[in-house]
Amino acid sequence: TSITSAKIHVNGVHLHYQQTGEGSHAVLLLPGMLGSGQTDFGPQLESMNKQLFTIVAWDPRGYGKSIPPSRDFPPDFFERDAKDAVDLMQALKFKKFSLLGWSDGGITALIAAARYPKLIHKLVVWGANASVTQEDVRIYNGIRDVSKWSEKVKKPLEELYGHKYFAETCEAWVDGISRFAENSDGNICQQLLPDIKCPTFIIHGEKDPLVPQAHAEYIHKHIKGSRLLLMPEGKHNLHLRFAKDFNREVENFLR
Repeated sequence: TSITSAKIHVNGVHLHYQQTGEGSHAVLLLPGMLGSGQTDFGPQLESMNKQLFTIVAWDPRGYGKSIPPSRDFPPDFFERDAKDAVDLMQALKFKKFSLLGWSDGGITALIAAARYPKLIHKLVVWGANASVTQEDVRIYNGIRDVSKWSEKVKKPLEELYGHKYFAETCEAWVDGISRFAENSDGNICQQLLPDIKCPTFIIHGEKDPLVPQAHAEYIHKHIKGSRLLLMPEGKHNLHLRFAKDFNREVENFLR
């Protein structure tokens, strides 16, 4: 089946999403920092089982084609994204759905699963963290200057945003997420993890340069009954690099 692309009015903004498949199990894909459905989830939109699943990939406000508004990072930006994501799926008339969240999208998915337990069927997160340490802040500052990024990662984002918006939004993100380090224990959503009651699958790449493994282990420990899969060769973008293995693991979990 083809991939359709549309916008829908949610919480005062026009959110862009892509949709494919006609399965009874609805799944929302949540992208990472600066991400969109098209840049972050190509292999999932193309290859996940379209008979079993209806797959939706959204662009959070200020990202991808959900501009305007411009992206900003108030203290509650993850909470805002979680509400937008859930309200988007309800506007699309999905009564219950699963969440697949990568990186920042994983944090958003954790919050959504804790806040809206009746709506979330199953949860998969990878490259996510529930707190920000001083070590994390050091890592984030290492990616602040987009001119130092690899061409491969930089190119699609520059094409999507233009250099100026891409560079400025990345800097604003580093400042926004680093602020969590000032909270007690660097907390983003640690207190919400015990509230997550749906089946949860955490995947982590052992070679992830952006998110230390301790974050995945913490999330696993604090979500009762959750499953943790470590991918020895996986980096931050393990769902793209090892798309076939990733899709298979996730589909088996979602069945």
